[in-house]
Amino acid sequence: MAELEIRHLRAICSIADEGSVSRAAIRLGVTQPALTAQLRSIERLIGGELFRRSPNGSVPTELGRSVIRSARVVLEDMTALLATARNHVRQPGEVPLVVAATPMLFIGAMIGELRAWFRAELRTEIDSSAPVLLDLVAAKQADLAVFERFEGMENRQLSEVEVRTIVDEPQFVALSENNPLAEQDEVDLADLADFDWVAPPPDQDPMRLRFRAICEAMGFTPRITHHVTEGRAAMALAAAGAVCLAQPASLGGPGFVIRPLRGSELSAPIVLVIRLDGMFAARRQELFACVAHAYRFIVDRNPTYAKWWEHHPEAHADLDAALALPRPSRPI
Repeated sequence: MAELEIRHLRAICSIADEGSVSRAAIRLGVTQPALTAQLRSIERLIGGELFRRSPNGSVPTELGRSVIRSARVVLEDMTALLATARNHVRQPGEVPLVVAATPMLFIGAMIGELRAWFRAELRTEIDSSAPVLLDLVAAKQADLAVFERFEGMENRQLSEVEVRTIVDEPQFVALSENNPLAEQDEVDLADLADFDWVAPPPDQDPMRLRFRAICEAMGFTPRITHHVTEGRAAMALAAAGAVCLAQPASLGGPGFVIRPLRGSELSAPIVLVIRLDGMFAARRQELFACVAHAYRFIVDRNPTYAKWWEHHPEAHADLDAALALPRPSRPI
């Protein structure tokens, strides 16, 4: 059963603070349609309307005021809990490295690279919401973050962070091995117009609007039938006959295959966000080299992606430059 999450509470409080969904969306770094969809999901979970539209913006209902009060208490308690826990685990002279990331295939390799360089404690924060991860870095609760650049990110007011593009990652597609299109080396996006699509929920989908726009430019509106947050469930639905976008290093599995999209403009810029006031302020080049080596390690996992990589050097020029840099010469 779906449950309320901390990000839901942040969304509710942001709408209350800003007095409108559109302004709250800018504050959270998401699109207005995505935040509206998230609010509707929250209201379904709670069982009632939290805000009413008025000439003055979004006004909390009686239920909304009660929920907002409780949400603020929970968020304050969570902040205090995290601060207490982090102070407790820190030892004199030992500074933990906190790595935040969305679930991506190269994260394990990246952690391995960092562990070889970084002797002290290393912790990870994995979350499917890129805006939440960016908030962790901005709030100095994480030293670095890796995620897909999301729509609305340019509206965020960021200070003391550096954003670097690791790679402009192409989007492949997962489909049933029984689908006639599975016999092709590449699939035309337009040929998928009549299929059911699997996608993340709107508030967790960083390329939702771009995907829809590209599909509509090809003459169809994608029929998104399944909203899924877990990769294995998405692949199971693909095996059952639906289609979904997939990370290019993904491998096929029971009942489904992974294929490139022919001539598609669908790509996802993967970015590295680094705190400029942290321990890596003077060693950002070395950090970027670590991340670049980790990403390059997983390219050959899928021979189809390795072939695409060879034929599209423009998509990974910055990463190639980082690969030419030496790995960190000494642990810190």
